[in-house]
Amino acid sequence: MSKIEEIAQAVETGKLKLIVGLTEEALAEGIDPLKILNEGMVGAMEVVGGKFQRSEIFVPEMLVAAKTMKKGVEILKPCLAAGASTSLGKCIIGTVYGDLHDIGKNLVAMMIESAGFEMIDLGVDVPVANFIDTIKANPGTKLVALSCLLTTTMPAMKETAEAIKGSGISGFKVIVGGAPINKEFADQIGADGYSEDAAGAAILAKKMVS
Repeated sequence: MSKIEEIAQAVETGKLKLIVGLTEEALAEGIDPLKILNEGMVGAMEVVGGKFQRSEIFVPEMLVAAKTMKKGVEILKPCLAAGASTSLGKCIIGTVYGDLHDIGKNLVAMMIESAGFEMIDLGVDVPVANFIDTIKANPGTKLVALSCLLTTTMPAMKETAEAIKGSGISGFKVIVGGAPINKEFADQIGADGYSEDAAGAAILAKKMVS
């Protein structure tokens, strides 16, 4: 088994304790950091995402795989030429105001990050103005991802999406998701994309910027 395959297997199976050593060994062998990232880690997360969508694994396994990749990426970062050549752009994510839930949002953030984006996580209960100010402060923003879990915060998502779309700032897409959200609601509030789960969000994110 090649070192890249070992790294991919470690990410897929969530071997947090092994990933740092394997990544360091791969770099010491002179393997291109981009190859380690794309073939070893991103490729593995695509496999994990597929398994999740087919209900072969569940949220805990997916979280551990995403955390494992994140730990490996930390080792690669200094070697990735400031990340400029590998990033698909910035993605701003947050749970809309009035909603304090973050497990789904955190999982989506990790999956979108594993697809090659630089994540800016605003946390939970995020006021509309915070989203707009962050977009203005980050000209390289390609995606804004809005999350909510409560039916009662759907109006907040609608207000946030409409304010962002009507802000006059351009160059990015708005994607939405969360337990009470469906495609019809996403279309109704003017979102550019909707995903029903974290694995789908990563696929959607890549599609939005391609």
